[in-house]
Amino acid sequence: MMDNLVIVESPTKARTLQRFLGNQYQIEASFGHVRDLPKADLGVDVEHNFEPQYIIPRDKRKKVNELKKLAKEAKTIWLASDPDREGEAIAWHLGEVVSDQGKGKKEFKRVVFHEITEEAIKEAFKHPRGIDFKLVDAQQARRVLDRLVGYKLSPLLWQKVKRGLSAGRVQSVALRLIVEREREIEKFKPVEYWEIEVELENGQKNTFVAQLIERHGKKLEIKNEKEAREHEQNLQKASYSVSKITQKEVHRFPYPPFTTSTLQQTAANRLGFSAKKTMMLAQTLYEHGLITYMRTDSVNLSIPAVSSARDYISKSFGKEYLPKTARGFKAKSKNAQEAHEAIRPTDVKKLSASLKQGDLNRDHARLYDLIWKRLVACQMSEAVMDQTSVDVSALPAGPAGSPSPAYLLRASGSIVKFDGWLKLYGKSQDDEEKETDEKILPELKEGENLNLLKITPSQHFTEPPARFSEAALIKKLEELGIGRPSTYAPILSTLTERFYVERVERRFIPTALGFAVTDFLVKYFSDIVDYSFTAKMEDSLDEISRGETRWQPIMADFYTPFEKKIEEVGKVAEKVTMKIELAGKTCPECGKDLIVKIGRFGKFLACAGFPDCKHTQSLEEKINAQCPLDNGEIVVRHTKRGKTFYGCKNWPVCKFASWTKPKAEKENSTS
Repeated sequence: MMDNLVIVESPTKARTLQRFLGNQYQIEASFGHVRDLPKADLGVDVEHNFEPQYIIPRDKRKKVNELKKLAKEAKTIWLASDPDREGEAIAWHLGEVVSDQGKGKKEFKRVVFHEITEEAIKEAFKHPRGIDFKLVDAQQARRVLDRLVGYKLSPLLWQKVKRGLSAGRVQSVALRLIVEREREIEKFKPVEYWEIEVELENGQKNTFVAQLIERHGKKLEIKNEKEAREHEQNLQKASYSVSKITQKEVHRFPYPPFTTSTLQQTAANRLGFSAKKTMMLAQTLYEHGLITYMRTDSVNLSIPAVSSARDYISKSFGKEYLPKTARGFKAKSKNAQEAHEAIRPTDVKKLSASLKQGDLNRDHARLYDLIWKRLVACQMSEAVMDQTSVDVSALPAGPAGSPSPAYLLRASGSIVKFDGWLKLYGKSQDDEEKETDEKILPELKEGENLNLLKITPSQHFTEPPARFSEAALIKKLEELGIGRPSTYAPILSTLTERFYVERVERRFIPTALGFAVTDFLVKYFSDIVDYSFTAKMEDSLDEISRGETRWQPIMADFYTPFEKKIEEVGKVAEKVTMKIELAGKTCPECGKDLIVKIGRFGKFLACAGFPDCKHTQSLEEKINAQCPLDNGEIVVRHTKRGKTFYGCKNWPVCKFASWTKPKAEKENSTS
């Protein structure tokens, strides 16, 4: 008879724990949740305090029966699911389904750890606790709230927009952000402007480039070529001298260790990973005991972790790279759980090159390396730059005596005096960081005369706001207080899988369907997609997790007016007419236009004469590359879940398919 049964979520986590706990414990995986709301029904008793009606899903029954059998034989059941709301709810559900097994009352113990290391695991098992029902209630509240919105609103979208649609509380707000940004871009009218750069030389024949910024003490805005040429003529006849030199030492401090959202953003910008991929990789790293828990909004670090990082810095980089005192960081969010830690490696001495364990691959190593560098860099000395700004006056030809120079030009440059943490972390393409300008200026003196070498006017146009990348959208959602870091990955994946948006060059573009859904929700359910309303609801869920309020009254305050609105809109709203996207082709059967439609498996072409003509065909985007198997054309295809891959046009005769884009013929010929 096994005295101790430990239940975790995944087999990988189970194997890692078994190494530390030994044969006194039998460790089993539940494979996530063992109970959920039913798919076919609302599953929430809105008449009786919003009581959830949980069931054991069909695909979980075999596993639950196995756990029940094991629980029947065990004296103590240890619930070791993840240390967040979701993990707490899983632990509670597990306890509920196996609590009546065997004779006598079972002893349930909840153990919580933020890293899967021998020390952390053994310490957690020395200090078990009971279920934290505040966290369980917070998770139930989110689940019930999302079910009420999705189950009640989705059928209305089927009726008024298109069958098969889904509406999500946070998902719909994220879609609104993308749609509104696209409308900003559509309305944007570019404005012409010109810049003038002047190449100058000092007496030692050292050259540099300065930009024209002022005339007669006022900022200069050059609107067209005519104005630019007039200034160019004046500058050709001007005399130049250095009017002012400003030098200052700038200290650039390292960024905090990763939270969930900053990890997702940085992995997107540096590694090109989607939020979903980042979280899957991080989950595996955590379960292998390589990093701390990856769902956190805290930037705290444990004292041992900081000490280990500082020791590594001292030995690997030298004393000058180690600050006199350890760095501490403060979370931006008022709701950050400071008791948790930031995402960090569990052992700073373990480098990414050593990650050669079973199911770990190159992408795991790349993400681990990013997390490792972020931890070590955050404890390193700041970088020091010498920044220099040189003002150059350009005096017009003719009598002197003007109170201010006719023109003012400026050249700026900097040089890294001490690289500090940049030695490890490097200059990056992160949205949160700005590149360091290392343009070096020659030695100059105030009052020194300069020689004109060349004047270069250049035409420019103002640009519209950029479409959201995953990183930029996550950052915006976080700024608005919408959603929580653990929810961003599934939300963004759903937008693509439901064909509300497309990804083009790693940027989100709303489809006609995305526009239609957003316009409908904004018109009839403005509160559901209101940014401040959604953020306030997130705050309420956080209050539940802290035990500051009960969840049922919050559901009642939301649901009563929401249900009434659903009924009203169902009666008065007209069916949405979606914008027709012409394919630029004609139907081979009847000659009418082919239009682009969105079906269960993505976009396809259909005859505009439907239902009289039922012709459809696949929408194939060619990429000018040949199939390596039969030399057929390579086209873009999509999986059932909307993921893009590349396949041979001659499918199914030719089975070639690839997740990565094959090189085009021109690229192949020049490689």
